[in-house]
Amino acid sequence: MSATVLVATAGQGILRSNDDGKTWHRLGLEEPIEFDGIVRALAVDPSTPSRIYAGADSGLCISDDGGAHWHRPTNILNGLTVWSIAIDPNHPSVLYAGTGAPSRAALYKSTDAGLTWTRATPEFPEFCSGVHRPRLLTVCVDPDNSRDVWFGLEEGGAWRSRDAGASWTRIDGPGTAIRNSDIHAITVLPATPDKAKTTVLLTVNAVYVSEDDGQTWDGKLSRERFDGLYYTRTATQLPGPDGDLLMAIGDGTPGSRTRIYRSCDRGHEWIEMELDTPPNSTFWAFGVHAAQPERVYAGTKYGHLFCSHDGGRRWTKQWREFSEITAVAWTPFEAPLVAHVQSTH
Repeated sequence: MSATVLVATAGQGILRSNDDGKTWHRLGLEEPIEFDGIVRALAVDPSTPSRIYAGADSGLCISDDGGAHWHRPTNILNGLTVWSIAIDPNHPSVLYAGTGAPSRAALYKSTDAGLTWTRATPEFPEFCSGVHRPRLLTVCVDPDNSRDVWFGLEEGGAWRSRDAGASWTRIDGPGTAIRNSDIHAITVLPATPDKAKTTVLLTVNAVYVSEDDGQTWDGKLSRERFDGLYYTRTATQLPGPDGDLLMAIGDGTPGSRTRIYRSCDRGHEWIEMELDTPPNSTFWAFGVHAAQPERVYAGTKYGHLFCSHDGGRRWTKQWREFSEITAVAWTPFEAPLVAHVQSTH
């Protein structure tokens, strides 16, 4: 099937391929994202596969042709570093974006597909102990209830809104099950006829699972479960009725030892997946799409790109290596990519 793969980097903007990774194309010279810029987040519109959102060091940028070209609407995100993007799966014109270092960490909401944004109410300190300046790494909209929104900061805690972002409550900290404020990922898995709605929350060093809408959490330290690997980087739900999860974990950042695990029971137990080549650093990001649930991409901190064609069970390293990978996405839309003239300088 036709597809475009997008790899976001810290230092080479976005690299794109429309031929299954045989060739890769840099951004053009007149794009709002610099071809050697920093891009931290990618999101594909679930209703319009040609529409891609990118969180960059220049703000929130939008492509309507699968990532071939970009534009940046004039709004309050311009000039801010966007670290995370979430699209409401039931209302794709509603988006959330999180900013962070070197910008001030904050959450923003758009109801017009990214043209204009308003800032949400939580205020975060300018500095924190672990990463100097906080960054908002994860935003998640409940797929069954658009009013239920979650987000988490590195470092600054886990937060939840039950009114589509009008008000927020912090859910970690003293007196709660979630004691670490370094939040890396939050995923909500919808209820099925035989499974309760499940929320999976990753801190830097643990996996927490709730099956009662966040009232209680079953938390386990990663180092004790994953052969000494503690750095619990990110997780994604695979498209499809089973809702299996993939998780990336390593021995630090950038790390030298890393693995991908799969859970078939909504985050309680995890099985190690097969890699054909030792990765050079911690796995950092996944790319999935409902158009082909078995096709998954994973990128490492230091630029290795892996692909799986069986839902993440077996992984093959791709020939192309990148600068630091920050996000990966793919879309069934084939972008009209054209090779640029090679520089002679």
